Amino acid sequence: MSSWDADPDLGDVVVDRETLRVRVQELGAELAEVYRDRPPLLVGVLKGAFIFLSDLARAIELPIEFDVMAVASYGSGTTSSGVVRIVKDLDADLTGRHVLVVEDIVDSGLTLSYLRRNLLARRPASLDICALLVKDGRQQATVDLRYVGFHIPPEFVVGYGLDVAERYRNLPDIRAYRGSVPVD
Repeated sequence: MSSWDADPDLGDVVVDRETLRVRVQELGAELAEVYRDRPPLLVGVLKGAFIFLSDLARAIELPIEFDVMAVASYGSGTTSSGVVRIVKDLDADLTGRHVLVVEDIVDSGLTLSYLRRNLLARRPASLDICALLVKDGRQQATVDLRYVGFHIPPEFVVGYGLDVAERYRNLPDIRAYRGSVPVD
């Protein structure tokens, strides 16, 4: 039993660490094949995707490049506000580049839909999205997700980079969150 198991705010394991490891390796192998003749620029969406981005990048056996951006739509709550703002923009020019957005979780799809429109305006050669998690039944916007790690129930989850009020990002599994949410 780990100390995580004693935390009353954590619920059931939704995706365990070994299943995560295996699926990330599978996605990496698939992406290496798809992009073998055109190595992509991986664009990680901070902060939630940083662990997934790191593991996925090591699983893609190609000479890839990275950049990161930070967008905000949640605050410290457990539901998206629907208002998206770019907190940290990319350093790289996307013109003519093959871009793969690496996202932690797709809930309503509103943030990712906004982000996709924003990045397409920068004229990349191609733009695909790789999401670790998709919450089933929650999408309010249609987003073309070419690569998906897991479909999960529509509950709030933490771990493997995902947080609540900046906590639980280092949890090695993805778990349901049962605790109260701090007020901004």
